Amino acid sequence: MNSSIAAILGALIGDSATLGLHWIYDPKRISEIEESKGLVFLQPDASHYDGIKGYFAHNGKVAGESTGYGEVCLLMLQHLVKHGGFKRTEYQAEYREYFGPGGAYAGYVDSPTRLTLQTLLPLSPELFPAASGADDDQFLSLAALPAMVATNTDNFEVLMKRIDEMVRVTNNNDLAVAAAKCSAAVLFEIFNGKSMESALIGSLEFAGDKLRPLLEQVLAIQTLDNIRVAEQFGSACHVTEGLPVVFHIAKCAPDYKTAIEVNIRTGGDNCGRSIMLGAFTAAYMVKQGKSTFPIPLEWLVRYRKIVAAADACTNF
Repeated sequence: MNSSIAAILGALIGDSATLGLHWIYDPKRISEIEESKGLVFLQPDASHYDGIKGYFAHNGKVAGESTGYGEVCLLMLQHLVKHGGFKRTEYQAEYREYFGPGGAYAGYVDSPTRLTLQTLLPLSPELFPAASGADDDQFLSLAALPAMVATNTDNFEVLMKRIDEMVRVTNNNDLAVAAAKCSAAVLFEIFNGKSMESALIGSLEFAGDKLRPLLEQVLAIQTLDNIRVAEQFGSACHVTEGLPVVFHIAKCAPDYKTAIEVNIRTGGDNCGRSIMLGAFTAAYMVKQGKSTFPIPLEWLVRYRKIVAAADACTNF
């Protein structure tokens, strides 16, 4: 497995592994569930959310499926393979077809997706605005990044322009764009052989005035303390809350499996965080020669869209 494929599969499988405990904001409840049922690839269960802060969004999903984040990640991968690169109008049409009424996607639709569809649905493709997304800084803005960065590892300036264009399809928000550029810079540097800490620090110049001081604070923490970090920075869907948690776990966790498990235990929007965390840690392990196959095989086979993902990965 090369580092590009590791990043994509790390993101997709991280999201799927986390689905069953998504949006539980009580680490103690997650610990209780882990003791009795395990932690990864759990069947979504409304009873897990009884009496605690949380939101049960995945009724009807089964273990091994993806959240909307994972679906966007795979959709972008398939788009890049089909078109040989990012084609904004074509991607908007594919996004509308997949997530819109009558589309193949079945599941929770978040606010930026809903507002993006409201913009795109009445229009013919030639009238799609370049910035069709919502003024929203939630984690949907990062969901398509692993495939985009993995297929654009040569020219960093071109990559940054494409990311700006891509993010504004669903999240027309400067903070969301800054978070995406910062995250892309991390992955780009990992692909180019930098250490995890060096890649994380080097990305700060793209984080912007609001996000950068938060990331600087969290990178000063030297040992893994995910619950305290989540309490300090937040664990909800906004990039100012979740990206510091991602940076902390990526810096301190020793391997992909540990990173994903720690992220699940942290609670909140752990699926939103899993996309970039999974990409960072899986790619890093492969690129640094720490593992030729960083994703547990038993996780790989439980991801229900592994065939579609593998087919796409072999063609980009």
